[in-house]
Amino acid sequence: MSGTTDGAGAVTATPAAGVPIPPVEPSPHGLGVSLAAADAAAKTEGTFPYAADLWAEGLLWAAVLRSPHPRARILSIDTKHATEMPGVRVVVTHEDVPGDAGHGRGTADRPVFAKDEVRHHGEPIAAVAADHPDTARLAAAAIAVEYEVLDAVTDPQLAFEAEPLHPDGNLIRHIPLRFGDAEAVGEVMVEGLYRIGRQDPAPIGAEAGLAVPRPDGGVEIYTASTDPHTDRDLAAASFGLDPERVKVVVTGVPGATADREDPGIQLSLGLLALRTGCPVKLAATREESFLAHAHRHPTLLRYRHHADADGKLVKVEAQILMDAGAYADTSAEALAAAVSFSCGPYVVPHAVVEGWAVRTNNPPSGHMRGEGAMQVCAAYEGQMDKLAAQLGLEPDEIRMRNVMATGDLLPTGQTVTCPAPVAELLRAVKEAPLPELPKDTPEAEWLLPGGPEGAGEPGAVRRGVGYALGMVHMLGAEGTDEVSTATVKVSGSVATVICAAVETGSGFSTLARQIVQETLGIEEVHVAGVDTDQPPAGPACHGRHTWVSGGAVERAAKMVRTQLLQPLAHKFGMSTELLQITDGKITSYDGVLSTTVAEALDGKELWATAQCRPHPTEPLDEGGQGDAFVGLAFCAIRCVADVDIELGTIRVVEMSVAQDVGRVLNPRQLRARIEAGVTQGLGAALMENLRTTRGQVRHPDFTGYALPTALDAPDIRIVKLVEERDVVAPFGAKPASAVPVVTSPAAVASAVRAATGRPIGRLPIRPQAAVAQVVRQ
Repeated sequence: MSGTTDGAGAVTATPAAGVPIPPVEPSPHGLGVSLAAADAAAKTEGTFPYAADLWAEGLLWAAVLRSPHPRARILSIDTKHATEMPGVRVVVTHEDVPGDAGHGRGTADRPVFAKDEVRHHGEPIAAVAADHPDTARLAAAAIAVEYEVLDAVTDPQLAFEAEPLHPDGNLIRHIPLRFGDAEAVGEVMVEGLYRIGRQDPAPIGAEAGLAVPRPDGGVEIYTASTDPHTDRDLAAASFGLDPERVKVVVTGVPGATADREDPGIQLSLGLLALRTGCPVKLAATREESFLAHAHRHPTLLRYRHHADADGKLVKVEAQILMDAGAYADTSAEALAAAVSFSCGPYVVPHAVVEGWAVRTNNPPSGHMRGEGAMQVCAAYEGQMDKLAAQLGLEPDEIRMRNVMATGDLLPTGQTVTCPAPVAELLRAVKEAPLPELPKDTPEAEWLLPGGPEGAGEPGAVRRGVGYALGMVHMLGAEGTDEVSTATVKVSGSVATVICAAVETGSGFSTLARQIVQETLGIEEVHVAGVDTDQPPAGPACHGRHTWVSGGAVERAAKMVRTQLLQPLAHKFGMSTELLQITDGKITSYDGVLSTTVAEALDGKELWATAQCRPHPTEPLDEGGQGDAFVGLAFCAIRCVADVDIELGTIRVVEMSVAQDVGRVLNPRQLRARIEAGVTQGLGAALMENLRTTRGQVRHPDFTGYALPTALDAPDIRIVKLVEERDVVAPFGAKPASAVPVVTSPAAVASAVRAATGRPIGRLPIRPQAAVAQVVRQ
């Protein structure tokens, strides 16, 4: 075969004599195929449009002045020197907020700018717009604030008796759960105290945005929002505008494992743009990002497990105290998840659980993958290891004797109606082959905990094998109205999906393309950008967009399919159900009809809009009872870890994962989500903890806050994916990324317990906690 080159440099193949050209196979598409992400090339080539790359004519730059104190009374704010600096256009404080002064995703209790008191380190005091970013930062630093420093309340246990830190008080929510007989006892009882640290979302790119004033007196905000309609409503309320006069346009989101954005940045930008009449841009420093956005709730947990002599659970008693930081945010939701899943995916006849979320002067806490569920998983799995040791059982055996199944009850009284193949998952990881032991040779020294050139000795290394079972809820809970709207348009041979579901790295944009390809047989599918002119789709969390937004796309695509097929079905006197679309061709069951989608369209443009709304849930009552969740997802992980019992260094060798996924929609994407979740959980287990001293954040940067790298990531083996479809979920699929985040920290802790014999009650695990009580001679 030879080739010629066209004017664009592309090579066009031409056949040599007698050599036939094989037909070009169409690229696979539709559900169940590993379709590549449409933006993959742009992200790898550096051309993807992130918020920090935005530009506008006449641009001004913003900077925010933040509190250096965790708690202080504001006596005065003097902006005179800042406003007189050359190049400074405006300085805004709490006095310049025309609308509601409070905002927040769950509870609107956080001020745009602190007024009388600052309640956490890094709280916004004022914002500046200037003609150069350095000028803006210098002007912010020139604002003189007189403080009366107050004693910070940083221990959540002291928040109950401390003076109110907020007009709404220190207690955000209390859930007293009672299930079964509170007086029941078992023949065996174990107790434990567990502490979970403050994990940061650590987004790839720090928060950034651009606000542009509109001729109608409104404003457009361009930012990497994960919940644009909520952000629009918060902004409109703060600006004193109707929501229709505020537009949020979602720019490229560089990954998100939580709400990601600090809404205060968007509010500051919008106020500055409205005051100056000019576009205003802000790109937060990494330090500002650490100080301002929400983190995982640090949690203190006390547990007592009762069991009979055979290891069957009788009762679980627990106290769960979550540190919300200065403001409520989504802490009430996180607490509900923690209390509801406090017993884990196990059958527990009786439970007495007390849960509290309180305000402190620590950094703010909020939504993060598996919030609430991750903290209690680490605790109840620690208790299962203790029970196994007390009864002389293997850790996997004590779990197998108690696993939950479909039809069992949660301690909230809700029946588990979705598939719950917990025993199958545990069996899969237990039966998976174990990794080989490293050889005691110099060539394998890099395998030692601590890495190459480490101080450890091979003789001090012990290998541990640990197990953990985790669960999360899907979608919102406790009566949240989950709804999403999508539109599918078809013109020629191209389909377009319009849906306000933000692509945060979860793969929704790819899934939407696959749904339309599967339903309409059209290979070229585009997903439109997201802004608040579109109907709302809700936040990008709890696997919502796979279920609710994906369901809306599917329904809209099916409506378009009906519009496409009805004329043909009528012409041939048959039902549309007797026609099928495959690879762009429409055929009838008997082969009489065969045409292409393009021919059937005949130049027409078809479109349809549809909504998806799951069945309703209800709030937990005063006893912690109620059908609060739409569905559940489960995971089992076996961790193999090597521990230097003299130095306390830990190397996770392998994580074997079995997961309940409902249905595999994109194999490659699913594997990536699971591996990312496991790695994020590994960070929470071994290194990630935003440390504070009396409320002051220490080292708010990637020097002081360690993240797992490729060298830390273990071999992650997905040994089984259980595809038992959830009949109430579109496509039968379940969310994939949150449940391995929940489960993997508990599995790592279990493996370290097995290697050292130490209780391991704190995450991340400190080296001193992994030093065995008996070391080698």
